[in-house]
Amino acid sequence: MSLNKVILIGNVGKDPDIRYFDSGVAVANFPLATSERGYTLANGTVVPERTEWHNVVVRRDQVAFVEKWVKKGSGLYVEGKIRTRTYDDQAGVKRYVTEIYADRVEFFSFGKREDGQSNATQTTHSSQSTGSVPYTQSSQPTQSLETNDADDLPF
Repeated sequence: MSLNKVILIGNVGKDPDIRYFDSGVAVANFPLATSERGYTLANGTVVPERTEWHNVVVRRDQVAFVEKWVKKGSGLYVEGKIRTRTYDDQAGVKRYVTEIYADRVEFFSFGKREDGQSNATQTTHSSQSTGSVPYTQSSQPTQSLETNDADDLPF
């Protein structure tokens, strides 16, 4: 198991930047915002909501999905690795950039059910599928159509 594995759920901050190289390889980059809800401590201290921004890098077969479907505001589930790189800026100052190299990118949304409770919904994209529309997988339990009522028996 890799120690720098990360799972993020958040919203895309701007439309992805897709770059194509002469070798035919494509790379997508976009910022992802993750938020921690604010709360109030028992002593009355208010802790405000905190938002973190992450630079996400998508490569290989996931780029086509990102280019076609992901837009500013999209809710995403991103699974990948944390990578930090350095470079020297124009003034010669060493700069550090931390990025999430995504291995998996899926739609994710927090909707509200009829009872007002949160309904986390995840739309999965399989990189092996071609030309198919992603399907939705809900965290709500499905109700069984079977009943055990003796009154429903036909005899």
